[in-house]
Amino acid sequence: MFERLLKKVAPQLKKASIPYMVIGGQAVLIYGEPRLTRDIDITMGISVDGLDKVKKIIPIIGLKSLVQKEKEFVERNMVLPTIDQKSGIRVDFIFSFSLYERQAIERAKDIKLGNSFVRFASLEDVVIHKVIAGRARDLEDVKSILLKNPKYDLVYIKKWLKEFDKSLGGKYLKIFRKIEKEIS
Repeated sequence: MFERLLKKVAPQLKKASIPYMVIGGQAVLIYGEPRLTRDIDITMGISVDGLDKVKKIIPIIGLKSLVQKEKEFVERNMVLPTIDQKSGIRVDFIFSFSLYERQAIERAKDIKLGNSFVRFASLEDVVIHKVIAGRARDLEDVKSILLKNPKYDLVYIKKWLKEFDKSLGGKYLKIFRKIEKEIS
């Protein structure tokens, strides 16, 4: 069901000239261990100003918005939550606003699903997203990704986690280093 939906979403985003990458649990399935995921998270390389472009493709895909006042909701939360009316799968369209997200979208990988290509966040960017999210499930995902893929761009990961530590006042690099020790 998820694959079928991704294969419907990807060409519509491409047709609308909306750069994007799939993140979250769906991306973990590409790089880490299989696990249950209930939604699809898509980060787009457009600001809230591109909301109308997204609203045009939603019905074509068979999605329905989950909010009433979309513009206000998206301006406040930077996400447009939708649901596939056929399967009940939630699809969140995340509007990007940072240099990091735009760079991550450029680094996204085309992964073949059947006869379609879908852009998934790079392994390193999935790790960064998961460390920042910081829930226990996310940190387990990081471990499984790193164990399954021992060749990754450590310099890139540490650079961006250090940047997020500065801008968000977090301890993301410390969390990542702890995970590295646990798996070594």
